[in-house]
Amino acid sequence: MIPAFKNPQLLEQALRHRSAGKPNNERLEFLGDSILGFVISIMLYELYPKASEGDLTHARSLLVRESTLANIARENNLGDLLQLGPGEMKTGGHRRDSILADTVEAIIAAVYLDVGLIPCQDLVKNWFAERLQNVSVKSASKDPKTRLQEWLQSKQHVLPEYQLIQAKGSDHEREFEVKCLLQQLNIQTLGKGSSVKTAEADAALKALIQLGQIK
Repeated sequence: MIPAFKNPQLLEQALRHRSAGKPNNERLEFLGDSILGFVISIMLYELYPKASEGDLTHARSLLVRESTLANIARENNLGDLLQLGPGEMKTGGHRRDSILADTVEAIIAAVYLDVGLIPCQDLVKNWFAERLQNVSVKSASKDPKTRLQEWLQSKQHVLPEYQLIQAKGSDHEREFEVKCLLQQLNIQTLGKGSSVKTAEADAALKALIQLGQIK
């Protein structure tokens, strides 16, 4: 639950997408991104005292990634509160992961600016408590392709097939699209990245999410 604001204009700004005019939530999103990473880092450090730096880093990346933040926004019905321009309204911007994730970060920054760090930490704890308890710090340090392969092997399923769909862009800004196909489970996901390797990892990560192995 979002705490009561001393300055309601901060919350209003946090909920205003750039398509709806200024002041919008872009600057708040910038600040909130750093605050969220800081608060999650402290929580992981305290919760997992024996975890290595690498394990903690990977766990944090899972917790603060766009899809996780978008799901938190949906759980709190933030999309219904967004102020969007006509174009974004028509194209369903209130359901788009990137907009929802930015809104979560903007609200975190707004709370920090309005009432300080402690209430901000309390909000993050409330939103992330279950995910912090469920994140597997050790398994988080493994790359998604390895995690997916190990899970499939444990269930005696056929290993995934990765197919390069396309490569586009200039030599300096290449983007690759790779399909991850799990034939026995009738699952296929599409990953993107600046290399085939990162696109495969992205596709594997999305497959793990569909399988319920990552929340």
